[in-house]
Amino acid sequence: KLLENHDLAPADKILADCQRLDIQLLTFSDAAYPGRLKNIYDPPALLYYKGKLPLLDDLLSVAVVGTRDCTPYGVACAEKLGFGLASGGAVVVSGLAKGIDAAAGGVTIGVAGNGLDVHYPYESRYLYEDVAASGVLFSEYPPGTEPAPGHFPVRNRILSGLSLAALVVEAPERSGALITARSAIAQNRDVY
Repeated sequence: KLLENHDLAPADKILADCQRLDIQLLTFSDAAYPGRLKNIYDPPALLYYKGKLPLLDDLLSVAVVGTRDCTPYGVACAEKLGFGLASGGAVVVSGLAKGIDAAAGGVTIGVAGNGLDVHYPYESRYLYEDVAASGVLFSEYPPGTEPAPGHFPVRNRILSGLSLAALVVEAPERSGALITARSAIAQNRDVY
């Protein structure tokens, strides 16, 4: 029954929105699709991206994650570790959330849990713009997709999948940062 509907209007709208917003598409079958991500459990079939797409598998990338409700000490550690990794040649991968994610310096790759034209949280809009200008933003959600609680745990598998390691700066026992750490372990990545 589902296959009887041949209406491509929704897909055409997504493509038009991508063109209008300067968002590119990366499919699982594209040569530039990262091998690291291809080899995780349940890789995204399609990624939307904005910015400069590097050769992702050639990068020494580290996901830097942590709690949204961080301490000043956690912020200072995230800044120091992120900038230290970046100055040492690593690429910092971030979930772009407020707190530790936003504090991590040297962010070059961001992964959103919403459409790339939707800035969430709103305070991170400048981080979105900075990353898109100097690196690349990714999402598996089409433009216009609002954030939803279920999007973020799913997004975390991409954070760790793009990275060689995950660095958890500060996190409570029940947190998205620890979901990222568990994803990293399942993907055979190092966790610090």
